[in-house]
Amino acid sequence: MTDAAGATWPVTEGALELGDLEVERGGAIRDARLVYATYGTLSPDRDNVVVYPCSYTATHDELAWLIGPDGVLDPTRWFVVVPDMFGNALSSSPSQADPHDPTAWPAVVTVADNVRAQHRLLTEVFDVQRVAAVYGFSMGAGQAYHWAAMHPELVDRAIVVCGSARTAVHNQVFLRGLLRVLEAAPEHLGGGRFAAEPVAAKRAFAEVYAGWGLSQDFYRAELYRTVLGFADLDAFLRKDWVEDFARSKAADLYAQATTWLHGDISATGEHAGDLPAALAAIRAKVLLVPSETDLYFRVADNEAELEHLRDGRLAVIPSIWGHWAGSPEGLPDETAFLTRVVREFLDA
Repeated sequence: MTDAAGATWPVTEGALELGDLEVERGGAIRDARLVYATYGTLSPDRDNVVVYPCSYTATHDELAWLIGPDGVLDPTRWFVVVPDMFGNALSSSPSQADPHDPTAWPAVVTVADNVRAQHRLLTEVFDVQRVAAVYGFSMGAGQAYHWAAMHPELVDRAIVVCGSARTAVHNQVFLRGLLRVLEAAPEHLGGGRFAAEPVAAKRAFAEVYAGWGLSQDFYRAELYRTVLGFADLDAFLRKDWVEDFARSKAADLYAQATTWLHGDISATGEHAGDLPAALAAIRAKVLLVPSETDLYFRVADNEAELEHLRDGRLAVIPSIWGHWAGSPEGLPDETAFLTRVVREFLDA
């Protein structure tokens, strides 16, 4: 890949065939496949790896904007590995399974299940024994936290942007509402399986989501009109939310929301739900980067986590853009803030 200044770096895409992958809550992903992309060059010592997991519905192509010599993650310095999360339609997903077979996709695929598959990718394909950093936004941030908790001997740094170690109760209420919308569709067969795409339910899903993805202040200031250039609220909701979610299959939306709902670093391993103990066991340096106006990953949640981390830092994004501030493509102030704090953290 070449940027506007003429800097170049290699980009590769691949897939790891995992076989029938048993998941921790029961069942298996049949013939599981983990798709990924890499940006940059792996160093001879294999010590410049940054894992960059995907957020909700996102694919590796959609995350690539953040990678560049002047971006948040510099591919001329780091070997950036972007694994596609299960359920994003590139890696194994329920939309690829038989909707009439209740056993074709597990009821719950956890964040930990994703990280175990990603660990196999790093060790089996790239022979990596050290991860310089795991960087993630939103659901990707949850995966970054899980990497640090599940592999404390492996991960040097974790960068958690608009995410948390455990999905907060208020966040769970949001997700449960989305799941109930999809379940109410006449096309729903049960268990997140659909006989056909529930067009009306997905439209409702998108408009509910839009009320959470951006702050009350964003809507009060009508930034959808004054900054984004939409004629009115209807045009904004239709283009940026309804049409966007229409591209995803309902079964995948359901499955990834279920993964998000059950996010909890203390649910896996020895800690048995003791979140403070799970946080205290993390050896990596952790940078927490919430948005001050995020409605589901709240600053207060990260502040509560911070007191239990051995080496944690908090950098709050000053922004009116809510959750979007953590993935601020096209937002110069938020992008500059994120680039600065992440690069300083990686250099420390």
